Amino acid sequence: MIYETITLNPTPATLTVYAFPDLGDTATAPRRAVVICPGGGYRFLSEREAEPIAKRFMAAGMNVYILRYTVGEGAQNDQPLIQVSLAIKYVREHAEEHHTDPRYVYTCGFSAGGHLAGAAGTLWNLPQIKPYLGDAPEGINRPTGMILSYPVISGGQYAHRGSFNYLLGMKTTGDEPELDALSLEKHVGPHTCPAFIWHTFTDKTVPVQNALLMAEAMTAAGIPYELHIYPDGPHGLSLADAETDNGNQSRNVPHVQDWINLAIKWVMDFHYGEA
Repeated sequence: MIYETITLNPTPATLTVYAFPDLGDTATAPRRAVVICPGGGYRFLSEREAEPIAKRFMAAGMNVYILRYTVGEGAQNDQPLIQVSLAIKYVREHAEEHHTDPRYVYTCGFSAGGHLAGAAGTLWNLPQIKPYLGDAPEGINRPTGMILSYPVISGGQYAHRGSFNYLLGMKTTGDEPELDALSLEKHVGPHTCPAFIWHTFTDKTVPVQNALLMAEAMTAAGIPYELHIYPDGPHGLSLADAETDNGNQSRNVPHVQDWINLAIKWVMDFHYGEA
């Protein structure tokens, strides 16, 4: 296995690689890949939403890359979006070395990391990103699909206000015109990649309307998605089990625990060219 952490120059973000190269005598097909974006409100990075998630995808036969993007003041000026774009580019450019199928590179994000994973699939073609991609082919940074776990989506009425405060570097109320550029539901179109979205109805930190707004926008644009709204569970569930509840029993919700298996099935069943 390849295990290493690289810096996504010219940014300070890092990408931790868990890849299984071709050993030459197993004749296995190249693996699908997932870039994991932990949450933390663009203020910190939640380790509960990093390696425990990576282990599940690895066990399913995928190569995994954990993106530790910049937060706090480092979240301003589109830096996390630039960094996730560089991460996806890195995965594709090292596909042969890592025995990765470059056609199948997904993002998976949680809360604010869900906003970043969704931005990767929705805002990948912004002009301010292109200088960082050099002469790479158009769309090298567009994920095949995005897994959005209790995601921050909208800067409007149902916003997780703290996430947008860090992204913009100012206190917001929901009326600022700058929020439109960061509200993902306003930018869904034919260029947007398919999504697997899950949320809980009782999430008090990031309201479930965020997931519903994204699904509504994707429906209008004709972009396929799979959506699961679980009836109960607080924000920040991660795997919703004892491994990630960090001693908080409210985060151990058996009814929600199957989301990771459903997401893996969604990734593995997707065939290039379907959408």
